[in-house]
Amino acid sequence: MARRPDPDLEDRILNAARQLWKKGAGKALTMRAVARAARTNTPAVYRRFPHRDDILRALLQRTRQEMYRQLEASSSVEEACERYLDYALSHPHEYELYYMHEYELLFSGRPPRGVTLNQTFKEGRPSVELMKGRLAAQLGGSPDDYTLLELSLWALLHGTVMLLIAKTIQPEHAAVMREACRNSVTTLLREARRCQ
Repeated sequence: MARRPDPDLEDRILNAARQLWKKGAGKALTMRAVARAARTNTPAVYRRFPHRDDILRALLQRTRQEMYRQLEASSSVEEACERYLDYALSHPHEYELYYMHEYELLFSGRPPRGVTLNQTFKEGRPSVELMKGRLAAQLGGSPDDYTLLELSLWALLHGTVMLLIAKTIQPEHAAVMREACRNSVTTLLREARRCQ
């Protein structure tokens, strides 16, 4: 009698890979280690994820979806920014994987000639489009009017997160750093309203 496929195996593999990534980033995440941690065998991992990068891509997509859900649940741009910081700081390993390896795993092919940054983000970053939509709803106008403001907010949030994750800003000063970030978001939005 043929064995029935395990419907939970893919989740177990990804959960195991996530835990291994948290422990030792890239060095700990081998196919054999993933199989052992997922309580399966190496061929079963290879059947679902033929290459290690396929596992990393799946982890990136999972992180991307989790972050999107956080932003989607917000009722304002300010709340979305707070949720972004909360998620990133409570999932530092996933956040680093996402931003340190996103380009090579998801966007490594050269964009066709004439493709703009705005088009690249539209196709590859649903969170960017969500934030631009939130900005338009809050400030008026079209989402595409807010590409520069969205990039400014993202740069501010990402910089804050990376300074806190890397402990460049000591943990005892984290609240002050977050307050500075919050004030900067408020200032950017106030200026955007003023320029309308």
